[in-house]
Amino acid sequence: MNDRIDELLHLIEVEPDALREAEFLQAQAILETMIGKTIASADIDETRIVVTTTDGNKYFFYGFLGSGADHEQEH
Repeated sequence: MNDRIDELLHLIEVEPDALREAEFLQAQAILETMIGKTIASADIDETRIVVTTTDGNKYFFYGFLGSGADHEQEH
């Protein structure tokens, strides 16, 4: 039973650098689909950035918020 719990815990552990890299690659792929579109608005929520284009589509970017806030406060 403990081996199974350890295995499950290992699956949910996330390396912060790996998560940032995955989010960066996803953001890059999304941005490439936006070429030629016009941005109507960009909003920063607590956990994501929401970009709305003039054709009404919304694009969500996660994983970029929070890491810079502590760093900026240190300087």
